[in-house]
Amino acid sequence: MRSAEQILREATTIAVVGASRDHTKTAHSVPLSIQRHGWRVIPVNPFTDEIFGVKAYRTLADIPEPVDVVNVFRPSEDATQVVKEALAIGAPAIWLQQDIFSPEGRALAEAAGVDFLEDTCIAVIRAVHAITGPRIP
Repeated sequence: MRSAEQILREATTIAVVGASRDHTKTAHSVPLSIQRHGWRVIPVNPFTDEIFGVKAYRTLADIPEPVDVVNVFRPSEDATQVVKEALAIGAPAIWLQQDIFSPEGRALAEAAGVDFLEDTCIAVIRAVHAITGPRIP
């Protein structure tokens, strides 16, 4: 399994499940920071059509292209279902944000050979390792 740093260095497109329109929430500021540092961020939120100036999708299954990482901003009790959806679209890495845990999701991801992180902030890993994304439009 790849480390958090490896996953982020090798990623181009990151789907963010639970991305928020609310500027005061970390589910808005963290993905926006990742986008500003060069990654293509695809928001997944069933309650809006656009976040961060890009089209938002209702579900992971609605995204019409492959993603490198599924980054999860949903409560721990919802995480296993999101892991199942990420596995269904063939995502090679699943990243649960800080304070989000899913032992069942971890077991599912590991059984599928998919990289899995939990309780880890993607923006902190980016900053600690001074990683910049590929600047994909």
